[in-house]
Amino acid sequence: MLSALIRFSAPVMTEYRLKLDHLVIAARTLEEGAQFVAGKLGVETVPGGAHPLMRTHNRLLNLWGGAYLEVIAIDPLAAAAELPRPRLFALDDPAMQRRLEEHGPQLVHWVARVGRPKSLVRWREQYPERIAPVAAMPRGGNTWGLTVPDDGAFPAWRGAGDGVLPSLIQWDTPRHPSGALPEAGIALRSLMGFHPEAAAISEQLAWLGNRI
Repeated sequence: MLSALIRFSAPVMTEYRLKLDHLVIAARTLEEGAQFVAGKLGVETVPGGAHPLMRTHNRLLNLWGGAYLEVIAIDPLAAAAELPRPRLFALDDPAMQRRLEEHGPQLVHWVARVGRPKSLVRWREQYPERIAPVAAMPRGGNTWGLTVPDDGAFPAWRGAGDGVLPSLIQWDTPRHPSGALPEAGIALRSLMGFHPEAAAISEQLAWLGNRI
């Protein structure tokens, strides 16, 4: 699990050289998620948009330093595709749905940015056992590639994951979305992850960081 908005363990940001792209807060509805963030931080999120492939939608909050916070929920208005794939970030998992029902919106995941000229798709082809498939995602004027396991679960390595290991993202558009968001006066100082299989988590973080 990840602790809320607040402590980011230094090794993830320095020793492993992983660059935070955004934090993920899951909620049953966007309204619940927006109220949760406003209550915790005293700042309103702004509308993001819909993700047609995943049948989800989001709201966003700018974080100082070129990152942002995403509130994500199942989009009740999304048309079901003929062969719908599981939604990302375990949103279709009954265990996650019970968790959100019982405990409300919460920080569940983080996403690390892969910069160019490295190709996330090619990197995944080289290391399919280490990196999940890359889904091509659009929202508004932005397009990007995001690693999403075929079952919609969180990334895992040697059985360890549960949201502590990051998904990887590579933006196709030159301007990062945080640059279009209003300033919120919020800076992420740290984020801390906890997992019973800490050795496997550390191994994968080190491997990712040494290659990004």
